[in-house]
Amino acid sequence: MATVLGIETSCDETAAAVVTDRNICSSVVASQIEIHRPYGGVVPEVASRQHVESMEGVIESALDQAGTTIASIDAIAVTCTPGLSGSLLVGLMAAKTLALLHHKPLIGIHHLEGHLFSGILSQPDLEPPCLCLLVSGGHTSLVHVPTWGSYRTMGQTLDDAVGEAFDKVARLLDLGYPGGPAIDKLAQAGDPTRFKLPEGKVPGAYDTSFSGLKTAVSRLVQSYKDAGDPVPKADIAASFQATVTQVLTRKTLACATALGLTQVVLTGGVSANRELRQRLVTAGASQGIQVVVPPMHLCTDNAAMIAAAGVFHWQQGDRSPLTITVKSRLPLEQISSLYEARDAAMAIPT
Repeated sequence: MATVLGIETSCDETAAAVVTDRNICSSVVASQIEIHRPYGGVVPEVASRQHVESMEGVIESALDQAGTTIASIDAIAVTCTPGLSGSLLVGLMAAKTLALLHHKPLIGIHHLEGHLFSGILSQPDLEPPCLCLLVSGGHTSLVHVPTWGSYRTMGQTLDDAVGEAFDKVARLLDLGYPGGPAIDKLAQAGDPTRFKLPEGKVPGAYDTSFSGLKTAVSRLVQSYKDAGDPVPKADIAASFQATVTQVLTRKTLACATALGLTQVVLTGGVSANRELRQRLVTAGASQGIQVVVPPMHLCTDNAAMIAAAGVFHWQQGDRSPLTITVKSRLPLEQISSLYEARDAAMAIPT
């Protein structure tokens, strides 16, 4: 049994959590949505400063809610890649400080691997092999998980991440920030068949492209404005959303079938989208594929998923050196670079 404190600051959420094996003891998230709303998106410098202000209180709350102390924690897991460098640095410095002061092992975690582990927090008996569809503001990836700790990216966006596309289309429709929830809500009142929008052609069978779709929506909106006609926002939102969810569902299930997999995990902030959830679960069931969708608090950025990944790496004997640095980008296939050789003991000053 292992108990790990997780820290997550890859973007605009300051989060800390305590996880024991596959059980969440506490999970605290300080959101910055209202702070960034006037800007229509995340401002990196503002996010970093807010992390500094929130970090100590969030960690203390996570420990208090779990009824534990740093002394009882086996290790400290922290997101160190990918993400906004300034934001990542705040979390990593906090984790390094705690590791030094309390003589605890440090475990650097890849943010996307954390999302993969959100599945076992909602379904503790979930075991690979499986395919993960990870959709968020910064990522759109199909990841094959033959075993925990071994990953192969089967497909990814070649331009805009799907969450980024939702935000951009929401701005075109004057729906505000964040765009995903706004489009999801408005689309319920629209006709998803009114406009035929392009899906985006890419060379890879499982890759995606959403920049062309965004441009098509922009031209469609402008055509109504040029004609002096009201923009049919609900129908455009519904048509856009239908196009996105159809592409993601088709490619995900095609990839799972090609790999002979019967389990798919849907995660990331965009997995909150009601149509995507329903379409993927229903289509998966028709093909004998189980689709696992964690609850919303585990799909958006959180530290419980980081701590869960930390538990796995702790049990595998993985330790990160105190010299570890943040990386704004790092392929999932290179996560071994975050750890020392397993036969090398981590030097923690006493």
